[in-house]
Amino acid sequence: MDKIFLRDLKLKTRIGIFEWEKQIDQIININIEVGTDIKKAASTDDVSFSLDYKSLSIKVKEYVQKNNHQLIETLIENIAEILLKDFNIEYVTISISKPGAIRDSQDVGIEITRKKNSST
Repeated sequence: MDKIFLRDLKLKTRIGIFEWEKQIDQIININIEVGTDIKKAASTDDVSFSLDYKSLSIKVKEYVQKNNHQLIETLIENIAEILLKDFNIEYVTISISKPGAIRDSQDVGIEITRKKNSST
């Protein structure tokens, strides 16, 4: 299985459990890795056989910017579900972090891996 990745996508969203967090935009960092087969694209040099990672990034950006969540857990699961449904991928690994969310810590976040037709 081949991997395509998108690293350090910085997006603004409203996320958090505290009332003040729900009132301000915060920057989150998103990393995405997807498993797909690139052999046909490579052998034909034809982009139509490849994963359109620009469309993937736009899909993630639009979802994050249009939806507010209390928990990163909800956001990350929803993004994984959307990507598995809308793109020809076998799995997705996503990490989302909130820099500065914990005092004296540079970053805090979650990483998950989900497979097509699987809840694990």
